[in-house]
Amino acid sequence: MSAVLAEAVSYLDRALSALRDIWEEIGFPEEMQRERTDAVKKHVKNLLGMMVAEEQHLKEQLLTSIAMYREELDELCAELRVEPFQAEEGSTILQMVRDLRSRVEVLLKQKNDRKQELKALQEQDKNLCDILCVSLFSIDDNVVPSLDELDRYRHHVASLSAEKERRKEEFVSIKRQVVLCMAELEHSPDTSFERDVVCEDEEAFCLSTDNIANLQSLLQQLEARRALNEAMCAELRSRITELWERLKVPEEERESFAVHMTGSKAKTREALKLEVDRLEELKLQNMKSVVQAIRTELAEYWDKCFYSQEQRDAFSPYYNEDYTEALLQLHDIEVGKMRSYYQTHKELFEAVQSWEENWKLFLELERKTADPSRFANRGGSLLKEEKQRAKLQKTLSKLQEELESKIQAWEQECEEPFLVKGQQFMEYVTEQWQLYRMEKEKEKQERHLKKKCQIETEMMYGSTPRTPIKRRVLGPHTSGKVRKLGQARTPIRVAVKPPRSGHRKRNKENLSQLNGTTLSGGCSPAAPAQRNHSINSVASTYSEFARELSKASRCDTSSRILNSTTTNAFC
Repeated sequence: MSAVLAEAVSYLDRALSALRDIWEEIGFPEEMQRERTDAVKKHVKNLLGMMVAEEQHLKEQLLTSIAMYREELDELCAELRVEPFQAEEGSTILQMVRDLRSRVEVLLKQKNDRKQELKALQEQDKNLCDILCVSLFSIDDNVVPSLDELDRYRHHVASLSAEKERRKEEFVSIKRQVVLCMAELEHSPDTSFERDVVCEDEEAFCLSTDNIANLQSLLQQLEARRALNEAMCAELRSRITELWERLKVPEEERESFAVHMTGSKAKTREALKLEVDRLEELKLQNMKSVVQAIRTELAEYWDKCFYSQEQRDAFSPYYNEDYTEALLQLHDIEVGKMRSYYQTHKELFEAVQSWEENWKLFLELERKTADPSRFANRGGSLLKEEKQRAKLQKTLSKLQEELESKIQAWEQECEEPFLVKGQQFMEYVTEQWQLYRMEKEKEKQERHLKKKCQIETEMMYGSTPRTPIKRRVLGPHTSGKVRKLGQARTPIRVAVKPPRSGHRKRNKENLSQLNGTTLSGGCSPAAPAQRNHSINSVASTYSEFARELSKASRCDTSSRILNSTTTNAFC
């Protein structure tokens, strides 16, 4: 600053010297030169004063700008909800003006950006709310939104947009189903809502929750009508198929009607009704064959449900020979009851059937044990039979335990006994085993009786001549011991089904006769026909008689051992 001052003083001195020289040359008197010098001084003073005043004014303007910028910044910070601006310490007036002006410009841009985004979000929100029929997002558009408010608004609009897409997909899907149902029902839209759904543009449909709910309700109503028609058609088709089977309608006639065996339109329903009416009329004309056909079906259900004869006899119309419509109706009702009964307890009946089949296999294996040829053991057949019989015994035991637990649970739930052929299942199983053991005991006693009678006959009349004819009957390589074993294991058929009450009484009488007669020591009237043998057999020597008696004794002993082993294995 001092250098500038010295330079200004030096410049002023040179100027004044130059002016005095000029004035001297002009010839101005001293008084005039002083006046002119005072004028120069005054002019310089005024000029410098003006310059200082202008610069002071500039300073004041800058300070005013700073104040204005600060005020504007405070307002912007309040509107934008940001921290107030803090100027750097030691900044000049001009630097502060620049910093404040720059900050104001930044905040103004943020304010404008937020307002523009708010406006765009409000437009989207309004469009979505009009489509979804929901309320607008609550925000004051006269105030600059904060960043958090804008973020929440963005999420709100995004959720509305997602909800719109979801409802639109639901609407399109339901609309497609509604159109299909209407086509199947041959139904034309007859309400303004139905016309809006089917006929109007999809984009114009209001996707409100009420409209979606009404649309779902419309679909449910149409589906209910369609389901009713389908159920009606299914019932008619079932009736038609049933009548076809009963009336033995030819296959080509059925195929000609196959076009109506699908669908549920009015035309199809009418065709099905006409066919049922036609078959019903044909049924009346062929009542006897129809009743006999339904009786066959009824008997099959009785078999599947293991009905006893008493239970079957309870349906007396089964034996009525007066073939009328009333009789057919009674049979239809009974078949319906049996079908429902079987379907309700199908699992139990199938399990009982499985036990029955395994029981029959077990009895079949028992019958094979009486075949003398099985002792040849060609190809390991005996080992296979024993393994199969052991497996069957385990299977029967397992099935019996499973059935017992299932039947107990069923009886507790239904509060009624589960009957198999008129008996409770465990009683039925016990009776089957008792019949099996009784049959085995009967076979055993018959073998003992036969052997005893044979010995008595031989003691009385002598041994039977071993003629070539007898040998051919038993086979050329069959030994006497094998013959006797084969005679001792003659199979008797084991009854699988429980006998009726009359049969049980006859079985008891047979058992009493068996116990009273066969064990009495006498020979039955149906003794072997050794009495017709030649007189030469009576004239046999004592030694020959002794040998035959010894051989018979040994055979009887081996038969008792084998029979005891078999009985213990299965009892």
